[in-house]
Amino acid sequence: MNITIVGLGVIGGSFAMAFHEAGFEDVYAVDLNKESIAKAKNMGIIKDGSDNAKEFLEIADLVIICIYPRIIKNFMMENKNNFKDGAIVTDVAGIKGSLIKELDDIIPDNVDFIFGHPMAGRENKGIDHATAECYKGANYLLIDTERNDDDNVLLLQAIIYKLGFKRIIRISSDFHDQIIAFTSHLPHVMAVSLINSDVEARNTEIYMGGSYRDATRVADINEDLWTELFLGNKENLLEVIDDFMAEMGRFREDLAKGDKVALNKRLKRATKRRRRLNK
Repeated sequence: MNITIVGLGVIGGSFAMAFHEAGFEDVYAVDLNKESIAKAKNMGIIKDGSDNAKEFLEIADLVIICIYPRIIKNFMMENKNNFKDGAIVTDVAGIKGSLIKELDDIIPDNVDFIFGHPMAGRENKGIDHATAECYKGANYLLIDTERNDDDNVLLLQAIIYKLGFKRIIRISSDFHDQIIAFTSHLPHVMAVSLINSDVEARNTEIYMGGSYRDATRVADINEDLWTELFLGNKENLLEVIDDFMAEMGRFREDLAKGDKVALNKRLKRATKRRRRLNK
């Protein structure tokens, strides 16, 4: 199987590493950054690469598009005649509803575009921060659409499991955007807000413990990508922000009243719910 990865950033680079570890030998890459391609070749995680997509799309049985959502539409339009007949094409974008609508009339008839979202990644950007480890034990979301061939979906699922992912969930694009607003976008908003609420020149770094470090990890953020994701899922994100702020308001009210019983119940409930996540 010939595999072509479009975009050798942290996600695409991690895919290349994961494919290499899983024993896939015919992995190619497309990236405008020739340095990223040279690094990937020197690391031995791709067979070859180019800044010209045509060459490696024409031979690819599987294409994984790892570029910003706003660029995918133009990429598909520019390369609609370059895909191999029968190729499976997939993406890794963190928003689905608007992307699927944009691509509906653009996807070539000779390929099967299976929309996907690996629930793993790194807080930095670029191939220097890529690692196959982030995919081990992670979840993978695949979007159900009427246009996909069942055999192709099963083949893609088998490949995903070979890369180390633990669980694959097939969901609608609407539910994807709703749940991702809560499980992914909101935690990033919380981390950014926590960091930005700090008092300047307080030397927080010499006083912080593990809780602050863990809570703010994803505030080291790719601002261009995440601005796009937040705005692309704005309505769902606004809803979960409102729910979170309402819960913070109830917490603040209990604290202001000195209601020890209410605070204790709130903490106990959170502990039980958090422990269920580890099962």
